[in-house]
Parts: sequence; C-alpha cells; structure tokens
Amino acid sequence: MARLYNKIDKKILKQQLQESEEARITLSFYKYAKIADPQAFRDDLYKTWEKLGVFGRTYVAQEGINAQISLPESHFEAFKTHLFSIPFLNNIRLNIAIEDDGKSFYKLKIKVRDKIVADGLEDDKFDVTKGGKHVDATAFNELTDKEETIIVDMRNHYESEVGHFENAITPDVDTFRDSLPIIADMLEEHKEKPIVMYCTGGIRCEKASAYMKYKGFENVYQLDGGIIEYTRQVKSQGLDNKFKGKNFVFDERLGERISNEVISQCHQCGAPCDTHVNCANVACNLLFLQCDDCKKLHEQCCSEDCQSIIQLSEEEQKELRKTKKHTNRFYKKGRSEQLTFKKR
Repeated sequence: MARLYNKIDKKILKQQLQESEEARITLSFYKYAKIADPQAFRDDLYKTWEKLGVFGRTYVAQEGINAQISLPESHFEAFKTHLFSIPFLNNIRLNIAIEDDGKSFYKLKIKVRDKIVADGLEDDKFDVTKGGKHVDATAFNELTDKEETIIVDMRNHYESEVGHFENAITPDVDTFRDSLPIIADMLEEHKEKPIVMYCTGGIRCEKASAYMKYKGFENVYQLDGGIIEYTRQVKSQGLDNKFKGKNFVFDERLGERISNEVISQCHQCGAPCDTHVNCANVACNLLFLQCDDCKKLHEQCCSEDCQSIIQLSEEEQKELRKTKKHTNRFYKKGRSEQLTFKKR
C-alpha cells in the first residue's frame, strides 16, 4: 500500500522546491457537498495528486472540500480531468493565483476535518447552502458605489491590515470563528441595508452570508470567487479596481499585490510596509510586518530576545523550545507587546 503522507524533512523539501526550475501553477477551490466517507475520499485524492506532483494544503470533511495547492504546469490538464471526473467537482472554478513564482507550497497535505472552515457553530438549524446572492466584479463595483451599501471584510486582522476594499468594515478579529457573532452584532442596526461580504477566495463568505441570513439579514451579497476572482475580472475586463494593497495568502508567498498602494506599516519602525514574515526564531515564529531595513537589522526577528536565541546552537535552541517560556506564538499573528507599531 502506498504511503499516504509525506515524511521527508521540510528543510529538504523547501530546498528542493527553491532549486527546482519546474513551472508550477498555484490555485485554490472549494465546494460544500455531502461526502459520506471523508477518509476514503481523502485517501483517493492523495494517491492521484501525489502522482501528479501536487503540493499544498487541503481539508476534507463531511460538508465538502477546501483546497489551496500548486502543481506542475505540465500536469494541469491531467489534474483538471481528474478533478472534473468527481461529480460534485465537475467544472468547478479554479482560482488561479495572481502573483505566482511556483514556490507557494513544498509538500502535499490532505487532512480530514470536522469542517472545511472552522466556524464554532453547533446549531443544526443553520444551513450553509442558503447563502447570500453571488455578485461578480462588475456588480460588486456597482453595488458598493451606493452610499447605503455596507461592505464587510470577512478575513482576519492581519489580512485586512495589508489590503482591503475601499470603505470596508475590517473587524479586528484573529479567526473566522471569532468574526461571525461580532459582525452580526455590529450590523444589527443595518439589517435593512445591502450588505456585501468578501474574503480571499469566497469560502468564508459562503458560510458567513448564510449565517447572516440565518440571523435575519435579508439583503445579503457575497463577492463570487473572492478577491482572487475579482482581481482576475478587473484585469481582463478593464474595470475600476476598488481593492487597495495586498491580498494575504496562506502559503509560502504570504501575499499577492493587487494595487500599488502600501496601506500598512512596519511593526518595528513604522515605515510603509506590507511584507509579512515569520520570526526567524522557530520557537516563536510570530507572523508580523517587517521592512527590509528592519529585517537586516533584527535578522528577521520580532524582538531582541528572539534575535539572541537564534545566535545559539541548534541543540541549545531545541532545549529552549521545551520550556513554557519559549512556546510558539505563530497563531498570535502580530499580537505582541514587542511590536511598537502594531495596531492594538
């Protein structure tokens, strides 16, 4: 039986990816559908995708599939043939990356989860298929030109910080799970107004718009295909671009530039900056914004403490990682008192 997971050290995989000259395509897709046996479905995907050289992260659950992946350009047609052979995925739209150097993912991970997007909802009456009306880029622009329209960013604070649509509400939340009740409360007084929701590729809005309708909001819309598809349509159709800054992405690139505006600042010196990095101290790994000057000065660390730790030997660092004092802070996503210019 073929091994259905990758056990090669990630450092080796990353080095292989960086040295490879193979042209790769980064894409994402999702679909809410009933999957009777997620584990079997997951295993079948892994067997086929591994042969096609697919890398990336995919979640499978009884409610559907959510995938962010990359694959060799030469295998793209074979991949689509396989994907479209699955009845509920036939002719599904694939959101192709806007800026792509082929280095977005370095290994294949397919995981079975309770849900394809963690929402914290346990209410059986909530139906994710009863979402808001999908709108394309043209309709989105027309709708958001109206003064009464409420635009809501369904992403997390570290995503909207580097880029968002004009006049959008950008909730200061760490997770999608946090955002649903907060946004419902924020918009309670605007129940009669048009509400337009957007996210990276559409999957969070699929669930969020359905949640808002479940909560009694009637005039709910969602940007079809999210920021990625909006940008593609804007470019191909010559439309006015209402998105300012970068689109944060959950892979090695950490961002795609949508417009030339830099709307955020370095968390250490305050200079204009929209480049996310992870702290070089792997026991910290904090995600934050760091300009090139600070990256050089602080050796891609978020603090003096972390900078001193990376000077130690690997064995000494491993010992420190075992202590509570030096636990991984990756999921704090910039929430650190060490960062002077991070919005609190």
